[in-house]
Amino acid sequence: MTSHRFDQPHPARRIAGSPPVRIAALGFLLLVMMSLNADVMTSYAEDPIKSIQHVVALAIAGIAVYCGYAQFVEKRALPELALPGMGRELGVGLLVGAGLYAVCELVLMGLGIYRVEGLNPLSYMLPAIAMALSSGVFEELLFRGVLFRSIETWFGSWVALVVSSLVFGLTHLINPEGTLEGALFIAVEAGILLAAAYMLTRRLWLSIGFHVAWNYTQSAVFSGIVSGNEPSQGLVRSTVRGPDYLTGGSFGVESSVLALLFCTSAGIVMLVMAVRRGRIVPPVWKRPR
Repeated sequence: MTSHRFDQPHPARRIAGSPPVRIAALGFLLLVMMSLNADVMTSYAEDPIKSIQHVVALAIAGIAVYCGYAQFVEKRALPELALPGMGRELGVGLLVGAGLYAVCELVLMGLGIYRVEGLNPLSYMLPAIAMALSSGVFEELLFRGVLFRSIETWFGSWVALVVSSLVFGLTHLINPEGTLEGALFIAVEAGILLAAAYMLTRRLWLSIGFHVAWNYTQSAVFSGIVSGNEPSQGLVRSTVRGPDYLTGGSFGVESSVLALLFCTSAGIVMLVMAVRRGRIVPPVWKRPR
């Protein structure tokens, strides 16, 4: 009797692992977990330690859901979340993300727009940890891990960069003080920066580091407005008086020409590096058989 071995996956599995279904199914699961994060931070607003503990647990669960979908539905390896080199890439991301925001504020200080009036206790830096971890981990899993990768599978890196950046920026319209201008600024500066970090490394750790550090530094250190959300006091007590094109107005520094200049420049540098290293994926119709 002759036995036959079929390497092609079952049609149902191929459909479940296809880009549209992946965006719908895995994206939905991550969105549900993000809403749980928001509820946790609201419920424990007066107890930042418990808020951090719950958000860390949810972040681990979110990564587990992402990994489980890849392993059991898509039947693929997970290079984008590989552990070797994670510490280095995450550390670089944290340093550069914090540095980019600090440079924006230093320019505002030099112009006399951002004025330091004093310092709050170090405990004021605790609440922002939960917010930064939640946004950094879940938004990178969703927008770079799910959306970017899924679009790239069929249409290549450049289309994935444009689409994921626009969607990422426009979702910020739902924030309390969200504006179209702020959403478009984020689409350009953060969309390019974070997608470029993934394209360069083909992993999510660098972009997670950028995202966490920017949001944390903005809120916990400089007491700034994060993407149109309600401001909270961090380490530095300050007054900000200046034109919206420099301060970002009610949306925060993300909506300023400073962030647009510095973050977009950093993103373009990484895009050039990704091109030189051959990390750009062509659309499916241009790939060799």
